[in-house]
Amino acid sequence: MSKTIYEKMTDKIMLTGSKIIPKLFEMIANTEEAELLMAMPGTPEQLAEKTGHPIEKADALCKTLYHKGLAFKSFKGGIVGYKMCRDMIQFHDATILWAEASREYHDLWQRFMEEEWPGFARLAEQFFPKPFTRVIPVQESIDSGKQQVLDADSVNKIIESADTVALTKCTCRLIAHKCDMPLEVCLQVNNAAKYTIDRGSGREITKEEALNILRECEEKGLVHVTMNKAHVGHFICNCCGDCCQALPLIITEGLKICDPSRFQASINPDLCSACGTCQERCYFSAIENTGSVMQVIADKCLGCGLCKITCPEDAITMVEARAVDFIPQ
Repeated sequence: MSKTIYEKMTDKIMLTGSKIIPKLFEMIANTEEAELLMAMPGTPEQLAEKTGHPIEKADALCKTLYHKGLAFKSFKGGIVGYKMCRDMIQFHDATILWAEASREYHDLWQRFMEEEWPGFARLAEQFFPKPFTRVIPVQESIDSGKQQVLDADSVNKIIESADTVALTKCTCRLIAHKCDMPLEVCLQVNNAAKYTIDRGSGREITKEEALNILRECEEKGLVHVTMNKAHVGHFICNCCGDCCQALPLIITEGLKICDPSRFQASINPDLCSACGTCQERCYFSAIENTGSVMQVIADKCLGCGLCKITCPEDAITMVEARAVDFIPQ
């Protein structure tokens, strides 16, 4: 039996076999929009020729698909083209933030995350050599005078070096409703910020506002996560252990679908009072009570630094545990 256009779209974002993703595509794109989307990439003129639509109609459909989050703009020689979302992450994040997305659409996405995403995540862990994302430590937790701190290790440097910063809602918490952590905490940087502002899926903020949001997220116990690249200028998510795409699967199944930071917590037994504050803060069960002191379980620590900033005895140090080339170029 031949595949529907929505199943073909599902194949294109590497989720072949999903029963839910075709339904999500069908909920947000009619057949005419889906056909144009599958004809991408191209300029409105090229897509008009491919589909037989008048140029004006092809252009209008491109703009609609862009605002829905199904298509992204590309720029070459000053000419605007359009391309379909390339993977599940783009499809998920962009369409969930579409202002007109219904509660039913959000609920179906959450059903995918609970029923099908774990299986696809296991495949991704095997297929891709490095995870797409990486934890960044709390800025205050690292002593830059004693160890090498790259720009890619520093949330402050990422924000301070940005041309443009925008703020969006957390798409994971927006659909999951599993915690009471704040929603409007995801920071988009440079091109991602310009896309957010142009599309209206978030708002531009100052660098000072962004840094204040990071501090507030640290106080609440949210983990900083960014793109797993050595160059900066993408995004900083602030993730919880309940709603996130990645962290719950790391916690419950031990999947390696988000890299740790280059740092790791180390507890000084001479200073530790075994109060347990650090253990309560850790999502990853990376700290255990030995009876007299707390101890870090190295292979479980993702190096987020949340334990360090709340230790009442200042017994925790974030030490450089991975080489500079741990972060992909």
